[in-house]
Amino acid sequence: MEQLNEYTVRSLLVGLVTVIVFGGGRVKADYTFGTPTKLPSPLNTPYDIDVDPCISADGLEFYFVSWREGSLLKDNGVRSEDIWVSTRATTKDEWGDPVNLGKPVNSHHNDWGPSISADGLTLYFNSHGGRGGSGGYDLWMTTRATKDDTWGEPVNLGQTINSPMYDVAPCISPDGLELLFCSNRYGMYGWCDIWAMTRATQNDPWSEPVNLGRQINGSHGDGYPSISADGRLLFFSSGFPLDVWKPRPGGFGGCDLWVTKRASKDESWGEPVNLGPIVNTADDEFTPCVSSDGSMLYFSRMTPYTDWDNLDIWQVEIIPVVDFNSDGIVDKADMCIMVDHWGEDYSLCDIGPMPWGDGVVDVQDLIILAEHLLPVFLAHWEMDETGGSIAYDSVGDHDSTLYGNPLWQPAGGKVNGALQLDGIDDYISADFTWDIWKMKISATAWIKGGTPGQVIISQADGTGYGASWLYIDSSSGKLATKLMDPQPALVSESVITDGAWHHVGLVCDGSYRYLYVDGAEVARDAAVLGYTVPCDGSLYLGVGKTLDTGTFFSGLIDDVRVYNKALTAEEIAALVQ
Repeated sequence: MEQLNEYTVRSLLVGLVTVIVFGGGRVKADYTFGTPTKLPSPLNTPYDIDVDPCISADGLEFYFVSWREGSLLKDNGVRSEDIWVSTRATTKDEWGDPVNLGKPVNSHHNDWGPSISADGLTLYFNSHGGRGGSGGYDLWMTTRATKDDTWGEPVNLGQTINSPMYDVAPCISPDGLELLFCSNRYGMYGWCDIWAMTRATQNDPWSEPVNLGRQINGSHGDGYPSISADGRLLFFSSGFPLDVWKPRPGGFGGCDLWVTKRASKDESWGEPVNLGPIVNTADDEFTPCVSSDGSMLYFSRMTPYTDWDNLDIWQVEIIPVVDFNSDGIVDKADMCIMVDHWGEDYSLCDIGPMPWGDGVVDVQDLIILAEHLLPVFLAHWEMDETGGSIAYDSVGDHDSTLYGNPLWQPAGGKVNGALQLDGIDDYISADFTWDIWKMKISATAWIKGGTPGQVIISQADGTGYGASWLYIDSSSGKLATKLMDPQPALVSESVITDGAWHHVGLVCDGSYRYLYVDGAEVARDAAVLGYTVPCDGSLYLGVGKTLDTGTFFSGLIDDVRVYNKALTAEEIAALVQ
């Protein structure tokens, strides 16, 4: 067994977790989900169908199906279902405008169900029988020499694979040795079943399709398989959109997302588990696609139920559960549990490298836990100095400079000392920038005093928009934020200008902003945040982003912290104790 020495453990204990409880799921799991969000325009369009996502292994190509303007027309003049692709230069960039793959991949018949190979050179899909082939829908493939080349003439996978019935929604495994799809051919258990083919090498022919069996398939209609990069998880849809058949028992609507697991590629698939109410709703969720690193699940959702014109692509983060003893915090007790099961196949602690692990508790899992043990400080200004013009960052290199004539109060803080600002020209400037594309940030401070319109923390205008991270609303004296400007301001109902000490906090998890006062959540966004722009300006403490008169803070400020994680409510509350 690999040994853990003190140096190894210490070198890895450098992080923080956003502890997320499974939240009403059907089974205790070693991973959970974030908040599902609908992909923005131009991937989704307001009135057209956008469905069937498939992301490439490198995360730079996003294939999907749409009936939007620009799709090829059928013989009757109606738009066909076409495969489109959006690209980006890096995984931090926004997706570009989608492009119709055009001919020869798309035809004047319906073409959908894209699944791209791990090397990005083979695209599997299905096409309507009017194109030719064996039946109502057939499986096809197209190849290209390099990722910069165009796709070649599609090839029908042949009668060994295709039947006279519907053969759709292919999914090629990352190693290229398994091909799963759904079909309503003879031998099925329901309206549609998941079938699988294998081959010894990528140069060998496919075996005849085999039904995955009653463990997976039932009378509900099962399909749209998506297999994880390690080959151990299979996501799929069960139940059929619009409730053509009865929902699978244990589900939430006409069609839900489910997952089944196997110990290795040589083992059988286990009992399917519903992904739970975080992902599934009373509406229809289907066509799952898991990213190659296991961190994101893409899927289609039809809202409201029965309205095909509101069929859009969504995404949800897959997050490992690292609070092993379920006590609401991640600490040395969780580390001890992991060490006790070192080298074992112990699901609870098997959280890396995929969120669901790899079958053994080892250093891969320790790395994940280490990232979640202690808050990852970007900066921590304790404000405990007794003099001078520098407020020192106790965890990094973001020492900040005092301007005006702020006064140190060594015995007057909430946590030891504090800094008193006069509301006229006193403020602090820190050489600090935040990569807004990471979308996750938390900032907290203790403050006493202040008047409406004054700012506690802001980011200066840089190449993009600056923003007041934490400020006092000008009309009411309530805590507010304009982080992610030009998003609308988020204003709480909590007045913080009563002359008492208050702990104020801001959390952004990439989808929503949250405000906290004295350890309690006091406001959050009602809708998912939209598009934002980058900013590389410095951080200001005690003044607005452009140093405007009226934004200078008057009062005491103490213990300012900035994290590169979205802290949980429990972690915010712990800072107040």
